[in-house]
Amino acid sequence: MKAMRLTAIRAMEMANVADPAIVRPTDVLVRMTRVGVCGSDIHYYTDGRIGSQVVQYPFAVGHEGAGVVEAVGPAVTHVKPGDHVAIEPAMPCGVCDQCRAGRPNTCRTLTFLGCPGQAEGCLSEFIVMPESSCLPLAACVGDDLGALSEPLAIGVYAVRQSGPVRGLRVGVLGSGPIGLSVTLAAREAGAAAVYATDLVDARLAAARKAGADWSGNPRACDVVAEVAKREPLMLDVVFECCGQQETVDQAIELLKPGGVLSLIGIPTVDRISISIDVARRREIRIQNVRRQAHCAERTLEMLAKRSLRPEFMVTHRFPFARTAEAFDLVAGLRDGVIKAMIDFPA
Repeated sequence: MKAMRLTAIRAMEMANVADPAIVRPTDVLVRMTRVGVCGSDIHYYTDGRIGSQVVQYPFAVGHEGAGVVEAVGPAVTHVKPGDHVAIEPAMPCGVCDQCRAGRPNTCRTLTFLGCPGQAEGCLSEFIVMPESSCLPLAACVGDDLGALSEPLAIGVYAVRQSGPVRGLRVGVLGSGPIGLSVTLAAREAGAAAVYATDLVDARLAAARKAGADWSGNPRACDVVAEVAKREPLMLDVVFECCGQQETVDQAIELLKPGGVLSLIGIPTVDRISISIDVARRREIRIQNVRRQAHCAERTLEMLAKRSLRPEFMVTHRFPFARTAEAFDLVAGLRDGVIKAMIDFPA
């Protein structure tokens, strides 16, 4: 089969690799139909690493996927050949202390698609996944939304982890796919107001489509001052979705005493600092978000019920053979890109 693999910094090539095989009784062979390009994929493309996770070339990334079941192992019961499925990229062990405590996202031996040293990604014609990672798609959902359900589930999980947001004032710093997922999820959960930022004006427009009451570009305005005009008591929860020192600083200033700072963005540096004087005096709670737990199925249900409507996030499409063009587009944040989707030939 063909797989698109990273071969060096900002370089990838189509390669012929061995077909994946069903080995375990609960394995499922999936023919890929869609893969969304994620910001973490771009980190590996442009930097060759995220923190301690370093690419050993050649390597296929990609973890936001949907496809069609081609074959199943003898113990598989909830999917069958011909079913369209969303791919849950996390493969926890199920037996460690974290898994037993209901925290599969921090599994001690977690294997994740497209993560160096763990598992090759889904930028290939076929993949084999455990049955637990193959989530059936309702006919009304479709493969695009199936692929989008992975970042959406992170937004749903982040909102859940911050505590109930119904009636609260919320900030979302960074309106890429994860920030937009948070905005959609916060609105669905009943947030009274959402304030969004980004450095790309097209993404500010997308934030308003997602339900933001106000959106602003930090290069064009003083975000803290603008929000303070509208919310003199400041915000209850701020979701930092950029992984940047500047937005962490803004988040601390935007929060009211007793507020929650939710850290979702993946920094390219090893350390981020906070103003401990402000954070301590306001007794700000800091919540880190590690992917998602127990929210994938819930997200698919919300998509089926149309309580989440993220279709606007797919702004660009590329055939599988032109995946490198999609990565260059997303890496450069060109042409108003939000989510580039890779389409596989039928």
